[in-house]
Amino acid sequence: MHEQSIVESILTLALQNARKEGARRIIGINLVVGDYTGVVDDAVKYYFGFLGRDTIAAGAAINCKHVPGQLRCRECDILFPLQKTDRRCPKCNGRRVEIIGGRELYIESMEVE
Repeated sequence: MHEQSIVESILTLALQNARKEGARRIIGINLVVGDYTGVVDDAVKYYFGFLGRDTIAAGAAINCKHVPGQLRCRECDILFPLQKTDRRCPKCNGRRVEIIGGRELYIESMEVE
């Protein structure tokens, strides 16, 4: 359950930024979540509801925008989407690939009052 520690960090950042801006309440938080993070939306929402209950973020909506995994072949330099079962390059069949997308996990924006 790595979502709990992730939500603790998200909540800390959200509260710090809201207070810095003089917000009385956090209404919503928009997250960007890469497919490689393994983060489960429902778990994030559950832990956020639990951990944020006695804060200005109590009841805030959590919205997750997912970013697909993207790979780059180091042999022929093409970009291709993550295939769940096969990470070989679809052009040259090479196995030397690097992850260039799908590891994102950050607060994109917040709605406050």
